[in-house]
Amino acid sequence: MTHRTHTHDTPRDAVDAADAADARRQSFGRLPERIRPEDTVETKPATRPDPARDTYHADEWLIRYCG
Repeated sequence: MTHRTHTHDTPRDAVDAADAADARRQSFGRLPERIRPEDTVETKPATRPDPARDTYHADEWLIRYCG
């Protein structure tokens, strides 16, 4: 099998390349709009801890596993 090296464009190849370049520009010719870093972060107001829900018992594992 021989490998042919393409050294010049024929008029048909030039037209195909121009069409392909135009199609690429229409799809990818522009960068997407810039997203500001402020728009990528969501902030929520902090709430006070709820003692009924957020209690920590250091010996809870004893009650669960040894009781």
